[in-house]
Amino acid sequence: MFQHIDAVLFDLDGTLIDSAPDLGEAADKMRTDRGMESLPLSQYRPMAGAGARGMIAVAFGLTPNDARFDALKEEFFCNYQSRLTERTYVFDGVVELIAHIGQAGLKWGVVTNKSARFTGPLTKAMPLFSTAQTIVSGDTTPHPKPHPAPLLEAARQLNLAPARCVYVGDDERDIVAGRAAGMATVAAAYGYLGLTANTQGWNADFTISTPSALLNLLRMA
Repeated sequence: MFQHIDAVLFDLDGTLIDSAPDLGEAADKMRTDRGMESLPLSQYRPMAGAGARGMIAVAFGLTPNDARFDALKEEFFCNYQSRLTERTYVFDGVVELIAHIGQAGLKWGVVTNKSARFTGPLTKAMPLFSTAQTIVSGDTTPHPKPHPAPLLEAARQLNLAPARCVYVGDDERDIVAGRAAGMATVAAAYGYLGLTANTQGWNADFTISTPSALLNLLRMA
């Protein structure tokens, strides 16, 4: 269990919210617009945490090194921006978790690699984020995760030492960034883990299988 913690910071997609349906639909529309067969959400979901890179890889089998990637990425972004919260929802247990964090007098916030172009409108549209004391996007600092800069910026905004923060995320880069920032780390094993992820190899301080399991670590159960 954690002691002497003043704030809990979270990754966004796959940790607090399930945005895979909207991300997948944004990519799948690119296929159907080209007369290609629609793919099921189950194919998109594991790669949702990788954003445009993951969605385009599923939809077209392309990597960022492909000459067509940049144009497809912008098309994907436009599709996604038009449907940010149509089918996106908060994971079960997250609303209660955030309420407990607030009742315990802890601060909380979001550190995501999603750019502010999407993070701003999305968090404003979802009531969950009305009490967040910091929201750091992928382009808030010069370096996204796994660089520690975004997490250090969140701690700065909260006026806290990084060691007084816990970071929770569903990707190995979240744990790498948290450890580099000097924060305690929690791997969210219920999130978008990709196709070959092994959370036990991430060296997180703890791993949770549900959002509510974090309460035990914070001694708030």
